[in-house]
Amino acid sequence: MLAELVGAQVRLLRILLATIAELDRALGAGLLGHAKAGLLAPLPRIGEVSLAQVAAEVGPILDRASTLEHATAECGAAPVTKASGKTKAVTFRWAANTKARNALATFAGNSRHSSPWAAKVYADARRRGKHHPHAVRILARAWLRVMWACWHNDTIYDPARHGAERRLAART
Repeated sequence: MLAELVGAQVRLLRILLATIAELDRALGAGLLGHAKAGLLAPLPRIGEVSLAQVAAEVGPILDRASTLEHATAECGAAPVTKASGKTKAVTFRWAANTKARNALATFAGNSRHSSPWAAKVYADARRRGKHHPHAVRILARAWLRVMWACWHNDTIYDPARHGAERRLAART
């Protein structure tokens, strides 16, 4: 009985692995068909899954947003300032596209491990006392500026053309 149960689990695992491989191939094929995904493919540590999420969730926002500020607000990368009388508070933006925020934050969090510029933006935010999620949102907002430029200028991301990345490399 135990041998049959283990055998069934092994067969199920093989089917699951085959399904994952099939989904990976479909994801890759879908990305090849996306008109703008190639512009963002060279971003540091984006990978196929994250690229697919960014293209699917952030891409439509980049298409329809009239300004960069509109895109950052809709993606949840811009804070909200609330003021009343003499008090003023900057808070987390709850009214946002959560799937776009998650896709952007996942990419931004990963990017800091291979991009010196992203690592510096994140580290500077942490040094200013920001908690990890807030620092990632700050980095996501910075990456969204880069994505906006690539998306609207039909330019493939190139770290050699990224001014802040170049300036940081020149200092080291």
